[in-house]
Amino acid sequence: VSPHEAINTMKFSLATWLIAIAPAAGLVAPIPGSTGTGEGWLKNPAAPVNTEASLKKTLAKSLEGANFQKRLSLLGSTGSIGTQTLEIVDACPDNFVVDALSAGNNAELMAEQVLKYKPKVASLSTAEAANELKERLEGAGCKNMPKILHGDEGILAAATVDSADTVVTGIVGAAGLEPTIEAIKLKKDIALANKETLISGGPVILPLIEKYGVNMLAADSEHSAIFQCLQGVPEGGLRRIILTASGGAFRDFSKDELFELCKKDPRMVQAKATTHPNWDMGAKITLDSATMMNKGLEVIEAHYLFGASYDDIDIVIHPQSIVHSMVETQDTSCLAQLGWADMRLPIVYSVSWPHRLKMPYKPLDLAELSTLTFMKPDHEKYPCIRLAYEAGKMGGTMTAVLNAANEAANEKFREDVGLGFLDIPKLIESAMEAHKEELKTEDVALEDILHYDQWARDRVEESCKQLDSKLILV
Repeated sequence: VSPHEAINTMKFSLATWLIAIAPAAGLVAPIPGSTGTGEGWLKNPAAPVNTEASLKKTLAKSLEGANFQKRLSLLGSTGSIGTQTLEIVDACPDNFVVDALSAGNNAELMAEQVLKYKPKVASLSTAEAANELKERLEGAGCKNMPKILHGDEGILAAATVDSADTVVTGIVGAAGLEPTIEAIKLKKDIALANKETLISGGPVILPLIEKYGVNMLAADSEHSAIFQCLQGVPEGGLRRIILTASGGAFRDFSKDELFELCKKDPRMVQAKATTHPNWDMGAKITLDSATMMNKGLEVIEAHYLFGASYDDIDIVIHPQSIVHSMVETQDTSCLAQLGWADMRLPIVYSVSWPHRLKMPYKPLDLAELSTLTFMKPDHEKYPCIRLAYEAGKMGGTMTAVLNAANEAANEKFREDVGLGFLDIPKLIESAMEAHKEELKTEDVALEDILHYDQWARDRVEESCKQLDSKLILV
């Protein structure tokens, strides 16, 4: 049986399983104590919101004044999040000190950063890159030589450097899980830019957040917007979360138009799916935006960050990308956070919360925009949204499988191995179906998350190997 036949002849859908079997097995039993419109709310979310204790904490920090100083450990310092974080450090030198840097293999840029910010620890991915960094620093006459490390040991050392109080997790993938966990155990706040931390690792991370009393602060635009809107909202005041989405490459196509195009011109679909209509992003996130899996993943992250049940998290397409997300309170008031599409805005709030620092950015001009529009996403056109909600409701290790299967299918589509655009959600659903028998929802450990992350990637890899590389599938 080919992978496509297996995918298309499933005995029953995940939705059927959720309705008919999962409740009886106790796998999606609602969490008691809902303070919103539906069951399944989290009593102690990852972000400091929705509780009396979080309000008291926010007030106490606010009254400290803006003359604070944070000491940062920056994971992923040479990437987009890292370099923009360092721009914030440059703009507010009295408020931030950099104690540790870790990155990939860009020894040249890391050397420049070390010379400028004088961290105690500097880590790169490989021994070769670390040696190159040392040579560059010695050649530049570095007088404050950091401890130079590499690999997993180096990332952990950067995340746990004793003097830092906040860790900015700008690295991608499951590699960010262990250093985040170790930083939490040392009671360091987390400026969260690594999506796997909660999407895959939520069942492991949430108990640690509660145990060690740290603050997890979103460094991406949508979740930062929600967090900002929730400042001052009392316990039980949140009714609904509304995530905004650009709509991706195919937002102006109807479902029928997109599906027909997938049949008639798959090459055109492949090219368009990796081109964002609003801005230039990396290939992976651009394709996730086209399938709208990026927004499905953000739904899961919002659940863990803010505690809302999946039934109380909605998605709305907003092509202008000015309203970054919204919350609805119990009295049906809707609070929104607006701003230009500038990643520095959520990053600066994640490292300065609850303070508001004066930044040299262009102010928002609504008159310049003239029009803001919104529309509902078509879940038939974007099946990845449905899959994300289903994985989230099943919980446990299923969200790790969803995330890993998506990353693997996304990569294979971009590698041009014969995978069609509509095959991406089919492969993800196939992996989710296969995982049901081993789904773990209680006592989930980091080892479980990492195991099923790799299992899902291997499954997608094996399915793709069986495809005819000369055939673009739809």
